[in-house]
Amino acid sequence: MSFLRGLASPETTRSLTGESVHLRAPLPQDYAAWAALRAQSRTFLQPWEPLWARDELTRSAFRRRLRRYQREMRADKAYPFFVFRAEDDVLLGGATLSNVRRGVAQTCSLGYWMGAPFAGQGYMSAAVRTLLTFAFAELRLHRVEAACLPHNAASRRLLEKLGFQAEGCARRYLRIAGEWQDHLLFARLSSDPDVRREGGADIHEVRGTATAGDDTVWRPELPGAPARNETL
Repeated sequence: MSFLRGLASPETTRSLTGESVHLRAPLPQDYAAWAALRAQSRTFLQPWEPLWARDELTRSAFRRRLRRYQREMRADKAYPFFVFRAEDDVLLGGATLSNVRRGVAQTCSLGYWMGAPFAGQGYMSAAVRTLLTFAFAELRLHRVEAACLPHNAASRRLLEKLGFQAEGCARRYLRIAGEWQDHLLFARLSSDPDVRREGGADIHEVRGTATAGDDTVWRPELPGAPARNETL
């Protein structure tokens, strides 16, 4: 119980609500669902990720992961989320804003993974769209960067669909599947127009709140409407 209390902070109870999905910072009670989905999706995920550690799916490794998340959130360095299906709260995958740089940069890196049973159904598009709104409206970032392997057609389509623009190729950029591999670089700015308008508002114009108290969700607001907290 002490471990649970130690990770029950305002940052770890942050929740974002999007279309067909909701996002929440990972919690200790997510371990079983997370480990099962990752194990089921191992073959699907490993070509696109760093090599998994021998204890990758153990409870102790998950606890270390949560401790790192806690430190990074408190330091305004990263904002990890698990993605859940809105209709039944099933864990679908994860999405993270990492390597947050403030000062003159005001930027971060976007990463995401989707469980094999849920890939290609539009859930990650909804999750990243929600996360972009959070990044621009709440964190007040100027730029969100992303990188994908040149042969990862699904990831490239997702980024282009959500308005990311290609900016070039980084040679041997990240060590993926045990090898240093080239990556295509993409970025989206807070001033870029949204490729899919909602109620006439561009994504960077949407306002909202991300109160971190228990059972409080972040919901986007259209321009001109007062920001609100909604308690479930």
